[in-house]
Amino acid sequence: MKTVWIVDAAYLYNFGRARPNGFDYLKLKNELVKANGGPLYESYYLNSTGDPHAEAQNAFHTWIKSAPPKGPQMRVQLYKLKDQHNQCPSCGTRFDRTVQKGVDVAIATLMIKLAAQGIYDRVILSAGDGDFEDAISYLKSDLRKEVWLNGAQSTLSADLQCYADRVLWLDDMGSAIDRDR
Repeated sequence: MKTVWIVDAAYLYNFGRARPNGFDYLKLKNELVKANGGPLYESYYLNSTGDPHAEAQNAFHTWIKSAPPKGPQMRVQLYKLKDQHNQCPSCGTRFDRTVQKGVDVAIATLMIKLAAQGIYDRVILSAGDGDFEDAISYLKSDLRKEVWLNGAQSTLSADLQCYADRVLWLDDMGSAIDRDR
C-alpha cells in the first residue's frame, strides 16, 4: 500500500506555536511512518510565503527538502501571501493583514490529482479545515482511497473526522515529536 503525506504548513505551524518546544517535522514523519507500518511514498509541504523569502525561511525549506537522517524529505510547494484590507465593523478602524492565498485549493487539488493518477492508496492529511470535506468525500466514495487525518483534538474539524479511516492525534504523539532545544 502506497501512502502519501500532505501537510497544510500553516495548520502545523499553529499547532507548534502552542507547544512549549514546538515540534519537529522529521520526528513527526517518523511517527507517521510507524503508524503506517512502513515508509511513506511521497510527502508534500504546502504553504504561503512572502516575496522575497526571508533567509530563515529559505534555510527551513532547504532543510525540509533534505533526506533523512538530516531532514524529512518533503516536496515543497509555496504560494504567495495576499494583503487583505479590512475595516472594524464596530469602530470603523481600517487595518491590513496578510493571508494565505491558494493553499487550501492546492491541497485539495493535489489530493485528488495524485489519487486519480493512482499514485497512492492512502493519504495522511495534516490539516484541520472543514473546507476539505468535499475533496475527502470524493476521495473516499468515488476514488476509493483510504484517508487518515493527522491533527490536534482542539482544531481538527468534526466535518473531516467523520470521513477518516483513522485519526492520528498530534496530542497523543507528545514528546516523540518535540523539537530538541
